Amino acid sequence: MRTEPTETAATPVAFVQAILRAYERYGVSPAAALQQAQIAPALLKRRAGRITASQMELISNAAMRELDDEALGWFSRRLPWGSYGMLCRASTMAPTLAVALKRWCRHHRLLTQDIVLNYEEAADTVTISVTEAVPLGEMREFCLLTLLRYLHGYACWAIDSRIPLVAVDFPFDAPRHHTVYPLMFPGPVAFGTHQAGITIDHAYLALPLRRDEAALRTMLQRALPLTVRQYRRDRLLVQRVRQLLRAHAEDMNNAGRVAERLHVSARTLHRQLADEGASLQTLKDEARQDIALDLLRRTAMPLKQVAARAGFRSEKSFSRAFKQWTGSAPGELRAADRLAPKKQGPLTGGP
Repeated sequence: MRTEPTETAATPVAFVQAILRAYERYGVSPAAALQQAQIAPALLKRRAGRITASQMELISNAAMRELDDEALGWFSRRLPWGSYGMLCRASTMAPTLAVALKRWCRHHRLLTQDIVLNYEEAADTVTISVTEAVPLGEMREFCLLTLLRYLHGYACWAIDSRIPLVAVDFPFDAPRHHTVYPLMFPGPVAFGTHQAGITIDHAYLALPLRRDEAALRTMLQRALPLTVRQYRRDRLLVQRVRQLLRAHAEDMNNAGRVAERLHVSARTLHRQLADEGASLQTLKDEARQDIALDLLRRTAMPLKQVAARAGFRSEKSFSRAFKQWTGSAPGELRAADRLAPKKQGPLTGGP
């Protein structure tokens, strides 16, 4: 397989060097794997060197098969080829993503006791953290980030959706190549934390799995892209944008700010919304209209403040947009609403 010439080289050579340590551990030459991935030996000596995602997929696949170790030397014993496929198979028949990830964490203990995956529920989120039972040494960074990428990649595939992360934590100092982490994890990344882990919004955990045995067999034939590349489609994106616009209408006045809060580029945001049959402008208008109607009917707030709360820079632009939405000026609607007869509640008391 040849690397596409237009593909951006963003993966740091440090990850390749971590794979080469596994070859050293097992006393095997990495020459064939490097050649298959078209990684020149000279590139390995460049501290700022980068390879493409396709090259990373190729060398990872070659190493796991040649060394018969899907853990690539991280643990005290090999994880033979197919070990993580077993985890996928054990989890894929679950009714929801929450159940699938609980099974993944539980069954991972059958593979190794060197690390433990913990599933911890909070009010609105779930955190899956990694307890290190033995020192991981120089393999630590690559081991922890790959374990979390395996888990996140599988979760996205299982529900056929990109899953944004509320938090991504790593218990080591930011490495020299720390700028690559946002490309691997769609959420705020923190270094120097107590444990490695990812935090997911409950809304995604409640989604049903969309994969069957046939889909699993197809995926396992080429599963590594799930760990190397981020999943594109977010099934809850429209819902998340609506919630963000309604909660922060005053601040979300352009696509760049919305995209920044969702940890995507503005271009990606527009493309993914279009894929879902929506547009940012339409969602913004819906949110502004809902906020304005609520404030006009529920409060005596001056129109200038209503306009600001709904995300408008001036009362004039607000009044113009409001009339397009409802056919009435804001003040007219508020006055008409006050004159409308109030609904009577149920009668109480005796005759």
